[in-house]
Amino acid sequence: MIDYEKFGPEPPLISEVELRSWVIHEDDDLLVFNKPGWVVCHPSKNGPWSSLVGAAREVFGLDTVHLISRLDRETSGIVIIAKHRRIASICQTAVADRMVRKTYLAILEGNLSGTHEVSKALEPDTDGPIHSKQRISTTGGGQKAQTTFKALDPLDGRTWVKVTPHTGRKHQIRAHAQWLGHPIVGDKLYGADPLIYLQFAETGWTPQMESILGFPRQALHSAGWAMDCKGVRLSFTAEIPADLLTLANNCAPNQNS
Repeated sequence: MIDYEKFGPEPPLISEVELRSWVIHEDDDLLVFNKPGWVVCHPSKNGPWSSLVGAAREVFGLDTVHLISRLDRETSGIVIIAKHRRIASICQTAVADRMVRKTYLAILEGNLSGTHEVSKALEPDTDGPIHSKQRISTTGGGQKAQTTFKALDPLDGRTWVKVTPHTGRKHQIRAHAQWLGHPIVGDKLYGADPLIYLQFAETGWTPQMESILGFPRQALHSAGWAMDCKGVRLSFTAEIPADLLTLANNCAPNQNS
C-alpha cells in the first residue's frame, strides 16, 4: 500500500525503527541502506531526523559521515555512508575513476523492446523555470553522459527496464529516458509537464497529478552497486520496494481481461 502522506513538499521525519529497517549492510567501515522513495539524503533545515544522513548520525552515534552514493529524494535504493575518511577516500577514488558498476531498475512510459544506448551530453536547462533541471546539450558542450536501457518485461503501456549508467551526471537517467521518448513513470520534472514539479513543491501530491502521472514518485530504483579499487571489493543489492511492485502489478498485461 502506498503511503501518499509521505509524498508532500516536505518529507516526514524518520524514526529510528524505520532507519534500522532500511539497513542492508553494516560493518566498521560502511553503512548501506535501501532508501525508500520519500527520503532525502542530505541534512536539511528541519533537523537531523529529516534526512538519511542526519538520522544515521543520531542512531549510530557517528560524529562524521561521508556520503559515497546518493540518490534524489524520489529515487529508492542503495545509499552508502562511509564511517571514516580512509574508506571514504577509496570509494571516492573508485567513483571518480569510473570503477563503480551501478544497476538501476525503472518503469518507463510506453512500450520499449531491445537495448538502447543513449550517449548525449547534459547541461543545465537555463531556458526553463526550474534551475535544477538538466537537458540534452544544444550548445555542443555540456558533460558527456552515457546510459544503457535494456527492456525486461512489457507492462500495459509501460515497460520494466534495466538501466546501466556509464557516467554519473546529475539526473542522467531521467533526462536520457525523456530524450528516448520513454520518460520514467511518475517523473514530475522529466515527464509530461515539468510545471508539475513546481506545483508539487507548493501543494504536495494531488488527484490531478495522480491522473497525469499515475504514481507519486519517479519509478526508479538503485538495485546494484559494486566496486573493486585498491584491494577493496564491495558489492551490494537492494530489493525492489513494495510501491514499485504494486505499480507493476497494477499495470500488468491483460489484468482486466
